[in-house]
Amino acid sequence: MLPSEHRLRRRQDFATAVRRGRRAGRPLLVVHLSLNEDEGATTRGSYGEGDPVAVTGLSSTDPHSAGDSLSPVRAGFVVSKAVGPAVVRNRVKRRLRHLVAARLAVLPPGSLIVVRALPPAGTADYADLERDLDSALRKLAAPRGGRPRGGAASSPTGAGQ
Repeated sequence: MLPSEHRLRRRQDFATAVRRGRRAGRPLLVVHLSLNEDEGATTRGSYGEGDPVAVTGLSSTDPHSAGDSLSPVRAGFVVSKAVGPAVVRNRVKRRLRHLVAARLAVLPPGSLIVVRALPPAGTADYADLERDLDSALRKLAAPRGGRPRGGAASSPTGAGQ
């Protein structure tokens, strides 16, 4: 079970994670991760000087935030009808919730994560979902730009010789 304070519920939170976060696609699922430094843009007042959120010090995207303390990692799940009938969709959501709950401690505080199940997830077993989720989280945890585009033998200008 995913504790209440770790759940994404509002459409705005899902949109923030998908639009501002990094994405890792796998055969069974797509994971969007918005780290806490991306969240800073949404915690500032979005309505200007008289912003009630800015006055109270609460985050506009985090209903559980208490001002100074860092908000917890929050996760949301998207499992469409393309995955299968209601029984299958609910099973996939339960499995994904359990897998993500076990991995909340490794994500930076304040992060938003959205896991979108693809149609093959409906027939996949637990181990396959776990493998794809771990693979996606490893990719998202890796620093950006870590791998050079060209091979070691390519020239600095990119022109062939």
